Amino acid sequence: MSLPTATAPQYGSSSLVDVVPSLMHALGVPGFEDVLGIEPCARAGLLVIDALGFELVRAHPKQAPFLASLLASSRPLSSGFPSSTAVSLSSIGTGRTPGEHGIVGFTMNVPGYDRSVNMLRWALHGGSSRDLVEEMVPERFQDQPTAFERAAADGVEVALVGPVQLAHTGLTRAVFRGGRYRNAFSLGDLAAETVSALAAAPRAFVYAYHPELDSTGHVRGVGSDAWRLHLGHVDRLAADVASGLPPDTVLVVTGDHGMIDVPVSGRYDTAAYPQLRHGVRFLGGEPRARHVYTRPGAEAEVLAAWRELLGDSMWIVTREEAIAAGWFGATVPDRVRPRIGDVVAAAYGPVGVTEQEVFKLEALLIGHHGSLTPEEQLVPFFVVRR
Repeated sequence: MSLPTATAPQYGSSSLVDVVPSLMHALGVPGFEDVLGIEPCARAGLLVIDALGFELVRAHPKQAPFLASLLASSRPLSSGFPSSTAVSLSSIGTGRTPGEHGIVGFTMNVPGYDRSVNMLRWALHGGSSRDLVEEMVPERFQDQPTAFERAAADGVEVALVGPVQLAHTGLTRAVFRGGRYRNAFSLGDLAAETVSALAAAPRAFVYAYHPELDSTGHVRGVGSDAWRLHLGHVDRLAADVASGLPPDTVLVVTGDHGMIDVPVSGRYDTAAYPQLRHGVRFLGGEPRARHVYTRPGAEAEVLAAWRELLGDSMWIVTREEAIAAGWFGATVPDRVRPRIGDVVAAAYGPVGVTEQEVFKLEALLIGHHGSLTPEEQLVPFFVVRR
């Protein structure tokens, strides 16, 4: 079977990277471009529902009537590559592509460590998860000003609303610094705090984040009753925020990626397929978007082995091919290139590469994301104005 051509994310024209810059332009913050055509406003809100894929909303109008009512007047955006939470949230907070902000995977190589770094936990991946905040200082690791810092410097009141456990993480410090964090302890609290933060100043930007649709999809699958019921809860969340907006406010509702279910037969674990480990130092990314870091001189051998086993269900390319194809954006500085795998594998079919010996939970999950398929890439761009 021949795979269709992989389509790179639409950075700079219709992508998640363009949302915050367009909102900042609407607020009058200098130095930002309005790519998405958002009219000027006094207040702007961004509600990010983790794993709210455009195709999933379109497939479940009964479970999400409010969001479905916005489909006719909206268009999807590309999330970015990999279509992964750490990558997408970094693009949202900085307004930059993965190649520019440098967080190119859920887990990835950081020179100086003998295994990949988990960018959500800001810790070594697998085994003893040693926290790296003190030695891999977030403000230095991602040292470009965030979009939130730039807005605050121009007099915008910036607030972040989300779970208390995310308030001071390394990732939050790296890509979301510049605003005041408001803890949210439930869906109702998230809605109330978001509306309150928007009304708290005459010129405001509020970023609100809810993670549990993603965790439900990972554990139960997007084909489960649990996932469909939770979609109904986040639909009510979005409706509640929209109904409480103060005057002259724009609210954008989006996701950071979509999700698909991967059957047990499509899970290729490295313990069962030793050819996936031969010549490999370690893996990064996640099951459907793997960074493969090879031993010196082994790149060609690893590329051939992965293509022989998985070439009919994954796009498998070299680092330079992935960069040239624009998967990480138009610009990938030299400091970022070693973080990308020597070989990059992105799933097209219903498959994923897991590592039980490194991260046992990953091999048990049903829902996955990370690749370039529409189901994983496309996220909503729902705009509500008051």
